Amino acid sequence: MSENLAIFTENLNLWYGSFQALKNINLSIHQGNITALIGPSGCGKSTFLRCLNRINERISSVRVSGAIRLFGHDIYGQEVTLEELRKDVGMVFQRPNPLPLSIYENVMFGYTTHYARRSYTQTELDVLVESSLKKVHLWEKLKDNLHDSALGLQLEAQQKLCIARLLPLKPKLILLDEPCSALDPTGTSSIEELLLELKGEYSIVIVTHNMAQARRVSYESIFMLMGEIIEQGSTAEMFLTPQNEKTAQYIEGRFG
Repeated sequence: MSENLAIFTENLNLWYGSFQALKNINLSIHQGNITALIGPSGCGKSTFLRCLNRINERISSVRVSGAIRLFGHDIYGQEVTLEELRKDVGMVFQRPNPLPLSIYENVMFGYTTHYARRSYTQTELDVLVESSLKKVHLWEKLKDNLHDSALGLQLEAQQKLCIARLLPLKPKLILLDEPCSALDPTGTSSIEELLLELKGEYSIVIVTHNMAQARRVSYESIFMLMGEIIEQGSTAEMFLTPQNEKTAQYIEGRFG
């Protein structure tokens, strides 16, 4: 297995009760890139994304088989705890979900929760808040209002704050599930520019129905249909010369 893989899955299957949502998912995703998961609603994109941080297992009817390795580590291995896994794998959802706390407390929430048993100074927290907000281009706008409620921010700023909330934990992988679906074109463009800045430092997987967005931000794309991977390859090649007719039909908007 290549040492520079962020994600490797082998014969990954998932069932919700008797319904099989993922079927023999075999893929490799390299580190430091943005990878787009595309396909019609219900094809398994979000289900696959939630496999990577084991959130699916909160549902009692879920059953999983096969292997998932992140950065060379088996996420079901005895040495990998859920706490460590979710520190390394951050997730951003369709609608911004800031906590009903101050902007400052939102940024530090994951960090102070994860490291609740260790001591840290106020200066340490202040530095982390500033650096995280600078990375998402919110520091200048918010530095004088850090103790205001995060719920008062506009949607674009809320979504950037949700990304900033991940950064103090230094995640290796960031998962985004339709992160721009609630945003206007200006907000969408701003989030896309941010993702392009973050790639390299982080490995990023984004679920999107927006084919133009997939083309703009991703290096590689994975087309899924009915729980299966139909095609995987560089985004430029897939959108210009898809190898599978179903991929071509979806990209051209003939279904989905």
